[in-house]
Amino acid sequence: MSPASKTSAPAALPGQPAPHDLLVNVPRLISAYYSGRPDPSVAAQRVAFGTSGHRGSSFDNGFNEWHVLAISQAICDYRRQKGIDGPLFLGIDTHALSTPAFNSAVEVLAANGVELMLSQDDEYTPTPAVSHAILVYNRGRTTGLADGIVITPSHNPPESGGFKYNPPNGGPAGTDITSAVEAAANGFLANGLQGVKRLPLAQALQASTTHRHDYLNTYVEDLAQVLDMDAIRDVRIDLGVDPLGGAGVHYWPAIAERYKLSRLTVLSQEVDPTFRFMSLDWDGRIRMDPSSPDAMHQLIALKDRFGIAFACDTDHDRHGVVAGSSGLMQPNSYLAVMIDYLYTHRPDWPAAAAVGKTVVSSRMIDRVAERLGRRLYEVPVGFKWFVDGLVDGSLAFGGEESAGATFLRRDGTAWTTDKDGIVPALLSAEIAARTGRDPGERYAELTQALGRPVSDRVDAAATVEQKKRLSSLSPAQIRSTELAGEKIVEVLSHAPGNGAAIGGVKVITENGWFAARPSGTENIYKIYGESFQGQEHLARILEEAQQVVDGALAAP
Repeated sequence: MSPASKTSAPAALPGQPAPHDLLVNVPRLISAYYSGRPDPSVAAQRVAFGTSGHRGSSFDNGFNEWHVLAISQAICDYRRQKGIDGPLFLGIDTHALSTPAFNSAVEVLAANGVELMLSQDDEYTPTPAVSHAILVYNRGRTTGLADGIVITPSHNPPESGGFKYNPPNGGPAGTDITSAVEAAANGFLANGLQGVKRLPLAQALQASTTHRHDYLNTYVEDLAQVLDMDAIRDVRIDLGVDPLGGAGVHYWPAIAERYKLSRLTVLSQEVDPTFRFMSLDWDGRIRMDPSSPDAMHQLIALKDRFGIAFACDTDHDRHGVVAGSSGLMQPNSYLAVMIDYLYTHRPDWPAAAAVGKTVVSSRMIDRVAERLGRRLYEVPVGFKWFVDGLVDGSLAFGGEESAGATFLRRDGTAWTTDKDGIVPALLSAEIAARTGRDPGERYAELTQALGRPVSDRVDAAATVEQKKRLSSLSPAQIRSTELAGEKIVEVLSHAPGNGAAIGGVKVITENGWFAARPSGTENIYKIYGESFQGQEHLARILEEAQQVVDGALAAP
């Protein structure tokens, strides 16, 4: 982070309101977007697609006009190569860098003759609304397929910018696509943007290929196809929602009006690119993470006012649920509740449709799936791994431990193939209406029947070479036979569901497990651990996990 984005204020406390000195200087941020020039020889300034696109800040030349122009042209070239000539649905969130990035993208896309679908009245557009639009347009088509771009860094801090591509399957682009786009974009950076086509913004907006699309009402009108909106309307508890100043800020009032949800209170419609209304996250930074107890401090404080309250992150692809009975639910806990409810309340779903989870999600999900008699489909971290299964109906639900999920329409066809925060949030009210118990109570019932897991994550230092070794570890390199007093029953380096490398290892015992993966952005590795035998057992798992991994990394 550059000096322009730092603060000299004393350390602020997690969960407390953001002090003025911590707020991002928006004019400087946007000025840096237009004035900065990335150096392609510096790794941190190159285009780099992670699990959710390219992200960075203009303060450190990680996300600026050149990046967006280069990526946009690379996507246009990719579309031509693949014969993708339908409309491109373009959405943005409320981060300060999203609007200038939107303008840059429109200039390039229009210059390349792309049929652009921009939001009506320049409305902000959640990620799920873009995925939904792509799938609805492409239904029944084999040619002239649509794709999309969402300009968002998700829940990341206010100085962040982000840019991600969704191909015609509507989900996050796979590595085969992002690696090609990334290489082409970095080529444009290295050549001073030579070959990038561009129109003046006013001309691009008036181009015959630029159109307006009513994302909001199209998405809202279709919600009854994925949720029991009549049950939600008749729920006997008060509901509260905080959009956290994100892209769905105007979707919630529209949902309440369309479906006559008289018990739903929209707590705020404020949009402020400094996100000054947020509580500080665990590290004293502003982050719109609806699964963070610190970031959600204000909503948690309203637990006694609402039977259920919920929130979504900035692009509304993640959810957070505050149950009146238990407070803010851990993402893994609510994933288990959703799965248990949906697979018993969606009679038209395919009978053989599996349950999708990532390798670092709770094994409570495994136990729920087993009790339901459903196949478990366990994949590496990244929502892209669920896309094909959601499209063909072999998966009815896909969820990540970071509070991202989506599931099929009530008729068993695809709703979205990217994460949808709005639908899981609303499902909490359907669950309460149909079962008479809120999601916290439903989870308590699951733990009584299947055991109560506890989980945590720790970070450990690692060199670049150690991270590389960790990502390619084989099960044979794990010499230990026991973990926290239990026999190791399985060591995984590839996901059981699809055989794809998990970029690390997962070690499993009867009542616990850990997974170790290198960070993609820092010189650390992450250890995820879970135990069904309490906190003391979990502490042993995490401690021994670090010893096991360090031993494997040190071995010749």
